[in-house]
Amino acid sequence: MGLTRENLLIYARKICMDLVIGLAASAAAFAIRLGLPIPHPFAGSLLPYLLISLALKTGLEVLFGLWRQSWRNSSTQDLLCIVRFSVTFTVLSSAASFLAGPSNMPLPRGIPLIDGALSLIFLGGARMLVRIRNEKNHHGDGTRPVLIVGAGSAGVSMAKEIQRNPQSRMTVAAFLDDDPRKQGLTFAGVPVVGTLDQLPQSVRKVGAQEVLIAIPSAPGSLIRRVFEAARQAKVKARTVPSLEEILSGKLSIDYIRDVQVEDLLRREPVKLDLEEIGRYLTGRTVLITGAGGSIGSELVRQVMRFNPGHMVLLGRGENSLYLLERELRRFNDAPSFQTLVADVRQMPRIRSIFREFKPSVVFHAAAHKHVPMMEQSPEEAVLNNLLGTRNVADACLEFQTDVLVNISTDKAVNPTSVMGASKRLAEMVVRSRAMSAGEGKSFVSVRFGNVLGSRGSVIPLFKEQIRNGGPVTVTDPNMIRYFMTIPEAAQLVLQAGGMMLNGAVFVLDMGEPVRILDMAKDLIRLSGFEPGRDIEIRFTGARPGEKLYEELLTSEEDTEATRHNKIFIARGCDVPDHLDDAVDRLAALAEEGDRIAIRRMMAELIPNCTVAN
Repeated sequence: MGLTRENLLIYARKICMDLVIGLAASAAAFAIRLGLPIPHPFAGSLLPYLLISLALKTGLEVLFGLWRQSWRNSSTQDLLCIVRFSVTFTVLSSAASFLAGPSNMPLPRGIPLIDGALSLIFLGGARMLVRIRNEKNHHGDGTRPVLIVGAGSAGVSMAKEIQRNPQSRMTVAAFLDDDPRKQGLTFAGVPVVGTLDQLPQSVRKVGAQEVLIAIPSAPGSLIRRVFEAARQAKVKARTVPSLEEILSGKLSIDYIRDVQVEDLLRREPVKLDLEEIGRYLTGRTVLITGAGGSIGSELVRQVMRFNPGHMVLLGRGENSLYLLERELRRFNDAPSFQTLVADVRQMPRIRSIFREFKPSVVFHAAAHKHVPMMEQSPEEAVLNNLLGTRNVADACLEFQTDVLVNISTDKAVNPTSVMGASKRLAEMVVRSRAMSAGEGKSFVSVRFGNVLGSRGSVIPLFKEQIRNGGPVTVTDPNMIRYFMTIPEAAQLVLQAGGMMLNGAVFVLDMGEPVRILDMAKDLIRLSGFEPGRDIEIRFTGARPGEKLYEELLTSEEDTEATRHNKIFIARGCDVPDHLDDAVDRLAALAEEGDRIAIRRMMAELIPNCTVAN
């Protein structure tokens, strides 16, 4: 077991203390039942009974593992263990006194019962006293009182963790909860003193120095409401993560973190049809292109949950693949996987990978996505986003892949940028290959907006600018975007792949659009500053290819509901005649570096495309 001398001494001390407490319970049982002094007929039975009791309690101490219990952090499970100990002792001691007989050991039958009850009270009480003392010891110097928002299971669990953990340097002053049935009640010894609307008054009333939001399922509107109220009360607000971020069932103090902009935009957790996803992932070979990127790496993490037979993780950036590989190797239950450095633009390399691994499912996330950069290098957008997608789709056809999911973007709708146009053409390529796929195959595209925290997104840029003292640069005060979190996007992509609707272009429910200016102000306040006073916001003007607002559908498209309430199908996604000839011509123009011709041709191929302007 690897026990140290120090551990052995601790366990021995616990056993001795329990046995002393047990003997005290046995002696007290005699005194309670017979009074003091003990009458003559029974006085001679005291010592034999104590010896029998000591032997039984020693054996049961070891059997039930009472010596392993932490007295300072005792729980209801520990108490139940002591109950089983006491009941078992009562039965065995009653049987022993019966077998000894009245002639050898005269003993009232109630003494073993009283002894068992007192053992429960004494052993449980000793642990409770030690725990109470431990909790009170860290409620003094250096601790800060906190107010917990949410008196549900997560809030109560958090309160208990704080109470039993001196290292937290916190003490729970009160709960707030909007449930009228909880008002005036106490949980874990902590009172519910009001509703969320009463947060500023409650902070002053209990002297709280911090607010903890312990509602993992809370929407962004509630998080924002609490954050703003805490800011008005001039105290810090922190939170526990959303449900999708919590992998274990028990909250700990380590989960508490600062409120992030993702929390303010948090939506209801995605409800997945796990059976549908499992049907096409479990036991299958899954290939993910762009596996080292933000979306690709999250797809890897989500796919792992469904026990694929093997994962092939393909990417062009060796460092990002190396970091992903290191992350996966930390999981003992990770499925078999292989990381491959490869470029989707190189068809011979892609074909050789498909020939070796014959993937059943492919998630194609490899793409250039930075709008201004692709405006400067349209040939790269053509070669990577368009030609690379065709290479992957053709390999899927050639090697009989069952499911291909192409990751697209809202910038593919009525594109004003080369990046958006290249992704729209990539959608057309996947749709054309779907027409050639055999029965039971599913080649689809999934279209969604900006992903919070992805590489190159506005959030990391704003954070860096705030760390540098500003200014925070916003292109236009009226610019709005759709946002979702990386895990939500990846989960919906997996769900869309399982719908087996060949040729579909799926559109994800992106929720309400968000003004970039509002997001910048939120991030500044979350960092402890005031916009305009501490950190300047500077408007720089829209960059080449950028829209003031993004769309999820073209004017020609309509949507059709699916069986999942956050996934829709875009109808009217036509494929132009001679698409492959056009792709070949675009690839040739890209090799020649003729950027003007690339833009002109994109505008001709895509309705409502304005990249040539």
